[in-house]
Formats: sequence, C-alpha cells, structure tokens
Amino acid sequence: MQRTVQAPPETVFAVLSDGWTYSDWVVGTVHIRDVDPHWPAVGSELHHKAGPWPLSLHDSSTVLAMEPGRHLRLRAGLWPLGEAVVDLRLEPAGVGATRVTIHEQFERGPLLAARNKINDLLLHRRNVEALRRLADIAENSDRYYAERTR
Repeated sequence: MQRTVQAPPETVFAVLSDGWTYSDWVVGTVHIRDVDPHWPAVGSELHHKAGPWPLSLHDSSTVLAMEPGRHLRLRAGLWPLGEAVVDLRLEPAGVGATRVTIHEQFERGPLLAARNKINDLLLHRRNVEALRRLADIAENSDRYYAERTR
C-alpha cells in the first residue's frame, strides 16, 4: 500500500517520530498512554489503547528497526488478539514529496489463524485510511502542532 504525501521525507518522519501522534493516524488506536523518551530508537515502545470502550485493549508497539527519514519497522501488539509487524518506508517522490509505503502482516496470535480475503480487505482499507491520516498531519504539520499546543 502506497501514498504520495506532499511533504518532504523529514517532515513525514518527524510525524512518525512523535509517538503521541499515533492515535491520530493509526486506525483503531484510540489513545496513547505513554511513549518512551527515546522513541523511535530500536527497542523503544509506545503504549496504546485500541478499540471502543469497554472493549478497549491495552498493549504496546515496539520499534524493531529504524533509519531516520527512511524506514520504521514496528511490532504492534493487540493481545489477546495477536500482534503484527508494520513496515513503513519513505522515499523522496519529487520536490517536497514523499512516497510512503506501508506493509502490515500478522505474525502471532488468533488473528494470524483468521487470515482470509475479508480480513485482507479490511486490513487494506485500514492502511489506506491510515496513510490518508498520516498525509493530512504531515502536509499540515505547522497547523497540526499549533492546534495541539493550545
């Protein structure tokens, strides 16, 4: 899944580097509870809540690999449902633009066993929306951060 964002890779990566933004662009994440101070260094975590209350699940996501301005690979937990590995890659796409590629794959837990065409379609739609939200934040980062600090 890819999307071209009308912002340079450094701006897009700055959004990825701010763990507190994840509930604004990761579909299904409703609240960020805590972010390690050295996020997104390899091994750092952000702690999130996903799903509607009272069925919310508390878990964390861990950075598996990171290359500033180019790549972020996360293990996203959602236990007891399982966990996925999410790979985000950034490539320059002309002047001031970035091609963002997201690949998400269930790795462990019941969701892995439940893989089928319907789940793949839902995951595809979730990632399309996540990229749309990420683009909105990156393309309007000055306004986004100004509104968050009010």
